[in-house]
Amino acid sequence: MVLVGKDMITSIDKGGNMAALLLAESVGGQFFLGFIAAVAFATILAVVAGLTLSGASTLSHDLYVSVIKKGKSDEAGEVKVARGATLLIGIMAIVLGLIFKGQNVAFMVGLAFSIAASANFPSLLLSILWKKFTTKGAVASIVTGASLAVTLIFLSPTVWGDVLGNEKAIFPLKNPALISMTAAFIAGIVVSLFTKEDEAALKFEDEKLRTYLGIGSE
Repeated sequence: MVLVGKDMITSIDKGGNMAALLLAESVGGQFFLGFIAAVAFATILAVVAGLTLSGASTLSHDLYVSVIKKGKSDEAGEVKVARGATLLIGIMAIVLGLIFKGQNVAFMVGLAFSIAASANFPSLLLSILWKKFTTKGAVASIVTGASLAVTLIFLSPTVWGDVLGNEKAIFPLKNPALISMTAAFIAGIVVSLFTKEDEAALKFEDEKLRTYLGIGSE
């Protein structure tokens, strides 16, 4: 900001996403600008491709095979679902990109991490450390964390204020992880205490061996 200037950065993109490229041009000229732009483009392309394939694989394998087909593998159907999921995820990404145009990309990545942390981290940690953690508790933790994180992001100043144009956001924090992740922990613990699962407790010792020693993880 000192070398380029705040006005120059915000005049091109109010989210500040061009700051690194403008700095490269200021320090090293057109050659350095082209080099940094190429690196940034290759990195973004790799990340987007990886996330798209990961999402499509999750929908086709975990959801389609494990849930809809009850564990019965259907290779042709799985490929078909993966292709459709790839197209759907791509369209959703383009629409969301247009909606959030002008927002800082680094901050948006933080919001994605807040959803992932709220949905996954509490259930993973509790399943490793707490013997009484049950399947229903894990489901409650994941659903609570994910849904609350998405809802609070929608009500936050980022979406409710900047995107929708309202003067005051309903939820004051820009990143909801502090609230949503805490709620996910509480939901997992409370539901587990009220839904005892003997089988989960018996499997805890086997899971401990896999976690700390790697035995049986093959």
